[in-house]
Amino acid sequence: MLDLQGLRFRAAFFHSLRSFFVRQQFLEVDTPIRQPLLIPELNIEPLASEGWFLQASPELCMKRMLAAGCDRIFQLCNCFRKGERGRLHLEEFTMLEWYRKDADYEDLMADCEALLGSLLADLEVMALCAFDGEGLRVDDRVISLQPPWDRLSVHEAFARYSPVPIEQAMAADTFDAILVEYVEPNLGKERPLFLYDYPVELGSLARCKEGNPQLAERFELYINGIELANGFSELTDSQEQRQRFEQELSMMEEGRRQRSLMPERFLEELAGLDRAAGIALGVDRLLMLLMGKKSVGEVVSFAPADF
Repeated sequence: MLDLQGLRFRAAFFHSLRSFFVRQQFLEVDTPIRQPLLIPELNIEPLASEGWFLQASPELCMKRMLAAGCDRIFQLCNCFRKGERGRLHLEEFTMLEWYRKDADYEDLMADCEALLGSLLADLEVMALCAFDGEGLRVDDRVISLQPPWDRLSVHEAFARYSPVPIEQAMAADTFDAILVEYVEPNLGKERPLFLYDYPVELGSLARCKEGNPQLAERFELYINGIELANGFSELTDSQEQRQRFEQELSMMEEGRRQRSLMPERFLEELAGLDRAAGIALGVDRLLMLLMGKKSVGEVVSFAPADF
């Protein structure tokens, strides 16, 4: 359980996040935590709730809001993923998501730089975080947070850090394992880093890169080897999205997980959405870094061990 100082820092941090988006003329929204079906995602197992599910992300509902006419929206909310426990994982955690019409993943990268700059300019947050004026202090190192941040394509990262080529990792279905063991520990050690342009197979909701349909306009943000955010230019072609969901559902069934339902209403409304981009940021992980803690369980009001 957080002490009084920690609760004050968490409150100031949340207030500062909201203030940034309000100044940027985003509309704060809320969506149902309990839903009848979720986006089909092979690597995420939802928590059941009386025949429905606790949201793993507000993404589906927030994109429906974009399609209904919203331009810029954000949400701070609790999300749930079964079996996610560890130094960087909790089954219940706090997510920050924001979505923009007429934007792409490049715009989201700029948003991330501006958001962190805004947090560090907030005197109440600064007074309680591990930022020492030069950068974020991690052990015996200082990570500069000044933009522009580093960028590295996924293919370049595998060529630099992986023991096998990315093509071999994809064919052997070892991409995630190699990313976690060999690539991620090297990312964002001197300054934040955007790992971008994922193979299209790893961006089921992302738009294909113009001029290179083998890549998805997707990125992840890393600081000190920790993934903080996942953003992409949205795939808004409902027919292509349906095909990708079918592939995901088929793999879920092969993995002996219960087959989910196709989100038909989402696909119908997606046809009304043109160019857009969206991102999810792990609030507890960012707070952990700013507070100089070693695990997300140290920065939430109540961790599982507190019960």
